[in-house]
Amino acid sequence: MISQLRVLIPGFWMGLLVALAFIETPLKFLGPGVTVPLALGIGRLVLTAAEIASAVLLLALVVVSFVRPRVGRGVIATLAALAVTLVVQVALVRPALNARTDVVLAGGDPGDSPLHLVYVAIDVVLLALLVVYLVLEYRGRRVTTPR
Repeated sequence: MISQLRVLIPGFWMGLLVALAFIETPLKFLGPGVTVPLALGIGRLVLTAAEIASAVLLLALVVVSFVRPRVGRGVIATLAALAVTLVVQVALVRPALNARTDVVLAGGDPGDSPLHLVYVAIDVVLLALLVVYLVLEYRGRRVTTPR
């Protein structure tokens, strides 16, 4: 059961990231009749929900990773990297994006910024780390599984 959760949780998290970051987010701006302020308001709600879900999934992944059989150092390092990356996204990049959104919602123009690309890059890093977790988990199974 634990080994299945060690695959299902990262798989679910990866699906969440791909669906929201790379499909829903760009498409909502293309919907007929959707204004930029409306799309930004929806985006804030969706990103907040996604970040909460990501934090819960990270916590669940940490818990199942430390249940026997325990994972190796590589997996622990990957979990730490996932945590740091998520904190950077939520605590540093997201507030700056919210400040820009506030300007737009107030009718202003915040100018150009690379913050959206930084946010997407962080999502790509999260995806890559989840793949690393899965690969290390698979390799760990092969080493500890009797033949």
